[in-house]
Amino acid sequence: MTQRCKLALANSPLVTGALRQLTTATGLPVVFGGPVGGDRALLIDQLGGTRTRSLQHLRVDTGAGLGGKAVALERPSTVVDYLHARGITHKYDRAVEPEQLRAMLAIPVRVDAATRAVLYAATREQTLLGDRTLRAAAGVAARLERDIEVEEEVRRRVAAPQQVAGSGRGTAARQVPGDSDDLHAELLDIAGRTSDEDSRNRLLELCDRWRGQHAEPGVELTPREVDVLRCVADGHTNDEAAAHLELLPNTVKSYLKHAMRKLGVTNRIQAVNRARSAGLL
Repeated sequence: MTQRCKLALANSPLVTGALRQLTTATGLPVVFGGPVGGDRALLIDQLGGTRTRSLQHLRVDTGAGLGGKAVALERPSTVVDYLHARGITHKYDRAVEPEQLRAMLAIPVRVDAATRAVLYAATREQTLLGDRTLRAAAGVAARLERDIEVEEEVRRRVAAPQQVAGSGRGTAARQVPGDSDDLHAELLDIAGRTSDEDSRNRLLELCDRWRGQHAEPGVELTPREVDVLRCVADGHTNDEAAAHLELLPNTVKSYLKHAMRKLGVTNRIQAVNRARSAGLL
């Protein structure tokens, strides 16, 4: 089984996006979290809604505190009043106390049977966090798990051809015709199904880098032809592209036709993909 290119989650924009979603989904004013390392220790490196920096860079050992309990049990954990809770150790009370946090939940983010990060949500009031809140937090964690899986799979796919080429030891690697276009289309599909906007943009950048590494030389488009293809790539019709570019619809159609002929394709979607392949978009 091929392993994914494991994604580093320290200060990850994926975690940043998940914490924003967690605030919205749970309605809890304070969120924080961070990656879990190979030693299963958690490092809190992102904060939201906090008043101090007391939790920043806090290292949480497996089994200790609420987050460490979530890592050890591999499932969400909650408390009504953190500082007086009986079901957790109080190793990190001095870090939590300046924030005056009371009700809190910690939910592990698990990919390939390993906990990769922990997300926290908390309030400064004593309250029982009910099933609705837990379901909402679980949904955010599940989306983050999928986004991590997707980005790691994309990185693996992008790296695989380079590894094959590097193992050739001077012999040119054989490339099956159409493989590059098929892979690019698949990566774009994965990016389109990714819920986090930051992650999706990064995946699209990876797609462009992949296509740039497999660019087809010798294709040249005029600036206006590139402008028209950019509008097509954004999903605009010819009339919409004409309005955006302040051109006549027939002029847009003519630019598109010339671009398609230069790129050796027969439809708009192929033109966009081939232009990306040549590094023109």
